[in-house]
Formats: sequence, structure tokens, C-alpha cells
Amino acid sequence: MRHNKKFNHLGRKHSHRKAMLANMAISLIMHKRITTTLPKAKALRVYVEPLITKSKEDTTASRRVVFSYLQNKYAITELFGTVAAKVADRPGGYTRIIKLGRRPSDDAPMAFIELVDFDENMAKTEVKKTRTRRSRKAAPKAEAPVEAPAATEAPAEEAPAETSAE
Repeated sequence: MRHNKKFNHLGRKHSHRKAMLANMAISLIMHKRITTTLPKAKALRVYVEPLITKSKEDTTASRRVVFSYLQNKYAITELFGTVAAKVADRPGGYTRIIKLGRRPSDDAPMAFIELVDFDENMAKTEVKKTRTRRSRKAAPKAEAPVEAPAATEAPAEEAPAETSAE
């Protein structure tokens, strides 16, 4: 019976799957976006999102828990530094999976998995320009104030002419 075995085994034994997900999580934290197959991306999301939630509280205990999963001090520093600062006010959903189509060699479904707050292209499209309603009457144009030149200003000094080096 398969009671309580809902996660995808990805065709690997437990130790291989654990090492693979840890390596993929380190790559995701360091590079902010990785390309992989769709089932691996979905498994990685389940693996890495609790670690990002844990990193929002920067304590020795939470660092040790996350280090027990990742075993990479540079990834831990990046996670608790820049990543935790950007996701501090986000209540969850730290990753985004974007489907890419199928890989030509073996027809495997491919996908990007990326950290949501680090994608500059998506951040630019989120800002929407609001338009106001225009009335049928044309508003009178406001005249720009005309500045009179001050009489006390001295004329600008001219730079001396450059001499050629001999």
C-alpha cells in the first residue's frame, strides 16, 4: 500500500533524490533561476520553500536546520542575506515555475524555476500605468512663468585655447 507517499520519487533512491534536491536548491539560491525538467522543478519547489521560510528568522537554530539540508556555507550566507531580505514581507510563494516546452532529445517537459522577487523582467511588467478619464472640454493651458535674466550675473568665462604638444 502507498499510504502517505504522495511525493514524486523521480526514479531515484532516497539518498540520490536527497542529494539531487539539495544540489538543485543550492543552485537556485546562488543563481536565482535554473532550468530543469518539470517534475524536478515541482519537487524542488516543495523542498526549497520551507527553507526560505526558515531563513526569514535569522537565528543560530534556523541556520543549523537549513545547513543540515544544504551543506553549503556560501548558499546559507546568500539565503539568509539577500534572499531573506527580499522575501521578508512575502507570506509564501517564493518560487515561480515557467514551462518551456519539451526537450528535443527525449521529449521531457522542461521548465524554469526561479525566485519570484529576483526576476527584473516580471517586476517591470507588474507596474501598471493608470489612465485618468478625460473630459470633453479642453482644459485651459497654464502659462509657464517667464524668468527675466538677472542683471548682476557675470558672463561665463571662456576656457583658454589648447596648445598642441610639441
